[in-house]
Amino acid sequence: MTWRMGLAVAASLLAGGCAQIDYYYQAAQGQFALLSGARPIDDWLADPGVGEKLKARLTKVREIRRYAARELGLPDSNSYTNYADLKRPYVLWNVVATPELSMQPAQWCFPIAGCVNYRGYYNKQEALDYAAVLRKAGYDVQMSGVAAYSTLGWFNDPVLSTFIQYPDGELARLVFHELAHQVAYARNDTQFNESFATTVEELGVERWMAAHGDAAMRENFLAFDGRKRDFLALLVKYRKLLVANYARPVGDGDKRREKGKLFAALKDEYLVLRTAWGGYAGYDRWFAEPLSNAHLAAVASYHDYVPAFRALMTEQKTLARFYGATRKMAALEPAQRNMQLAQLTRNATLASVDVSMTSAIKR
Repeated sequence: MTWRMGLAVAASLLAGGCAQIDYYYQAAQGQFALLSGARPIDDWLADPGVGEKLKARLTKVREIRRYAARELGLPDSNSYTNYADLKRPYVLWNVVATPELSMQPAQWCFPIAGCVNYRGYYNKQEALDYAAVLRKAGYDVQMSGVAAYSTLGWFNDPVLSTFIQYPDGELARLVFHELAHQVAYARNDTQFNESFATTVEELGVERWMAAHGDAAMRENFLAFDGRKRDFLALLVKYRKLLVANYARPVGDGDKRREKGKLFAALKDEYLVLRTAWGGYAGYDRWFAEPLSNAHLAAVASYHDYVPAFRALMTEQKTLARFYGATRKMAALEPAQRNMQLAQLTRNATLASVDVSMTSAIKR
């Protein structure tokens, strides 16, 4: 799963404050460097010095971008019409933190973007330094590399070398997700924003694969998607167990001991899962740092409301109406929005039960 900085970068260009000035400076400098290093995809394709492999990938992302606007109704903006070679593995690094005995992520607030559950750095060492400060203060911390993020249309987000070599299905998924952030955005609600974008990416890839995927591409993406769903189910399982542990009426020492056991069990179960995948090790990097609450806290941001948005899409029937309903929800007060999402989640659960019962009767 990728972690995105969102509009925090754009906000940093307009924000001030002595305590944050160094952070804002690095964010502004990083964003401007990114934009200044990008040039139109057509220029790259016309350049005889550019290799054919890169040209093929740029042609593919251009096709995906056109499909997103034409068939999915995603913004036909200038985002993803330029390309930048960053010459580093990630565009930025995100820091996520939680208290030692809680799954509630810390938030960082910006004048335009509102509050988000992560803090992004264009320089890896600066991210490491900040993560160390948070750990010293007693927080559980995860630092992870980010391949892409959206500025919600404030800037023309370029295609980046950090993700251009992704397989076709993954490349389409990423572009659809980031463009979805330009459709609807709820201030101070990372969970709403990311779950909506994840739903759009899933709906988009399903349609794109049906229209443009060949048998091998579909098989490869289905295998990738199956592993992703298995891994997410594993994380959700242990997040729930940790939440239950922290809610127990026992002392902090008991909670810490149980926390250690749960993280050890998570790692053991992952190894079993990896064996079932035939040794696929794509998620090993997730375990590069010692496991902590922060590793699991962000899972909710990207996936908890996906069933609700799926149910909303079923109700609205077309993408245009789905986007409109989502924008209306984004404009609501948080309590009203959460009530609607809770009802949609219940609808999705009931629909799933009905399908299961119907299948059992047919058997």
